[in-house]
Amino acid sequence: MNIINLMNFVLQVSVVQVEMGLQVCVVFLCGLLSLNVFVHGARQSQDIKCGACRALVDEMEWAISQIDPKKMIQTGSFRINPDGSQSIKEVPLARSEGNLLELMEEVCERMKDYGERVDPATQRKTYLRHTSRDGTSMDLSDVTLDSRVSASLKFACETIVERNEDEIIEFFSHETDNVKDRLCKPENRSL
Repeated sequence: MNIINLMNFVLQVSVVQVEMGLQVCVVFLCGLLSLNVFVHGARQSQDIKCGACRALVDEMEWAISQIDPKKMIQTGSFRINPDGSQSIKEVPLARSEGNLLELMEEVCERMKDYGERVDPATQRKTYLRHTSRDGTSMDLSDVTLDSRVSASLKFACETIVERNEDEIIEFFSHETDNVKDRLCKPENRSL
């Protein structure tokens, strides 16, 4: 009887060890799957932020280009200094702080005009206008139109505008070169 009891005990321990091994294996696989989802989600989130930033810059540049460059606005203080002069200067309306603030309030609404394109080689996502500004037809064969993508772009755009308002005004009011590269760089932690 002792040998039979011993064999049953060994079998029970072996079954428990196998079950525990399976549980550990399942937990390990779930952890790997969660990590993959997290990494994919972080990459997708970064793609959305980058796409929204680049679209924001494109839309701001286009809106500025639609304003007559000859239109000027007076800025500064309208008070008269002790010497009788005023601190007024004329700046182009298109690049005035007031106009830029107004454009920034409206720019994120235009994210609804963007669709998603996935690069077949790298699986990286980019975001392209699916609605032309001048009414010409566009090749949309590889662009996916999805309201969730538009909503994500809009939210990311609003976040970028909110966090970087001063920089955006600075870049556009002084006609800074390479605004996309300066504002949308991955190192910019405020995106």
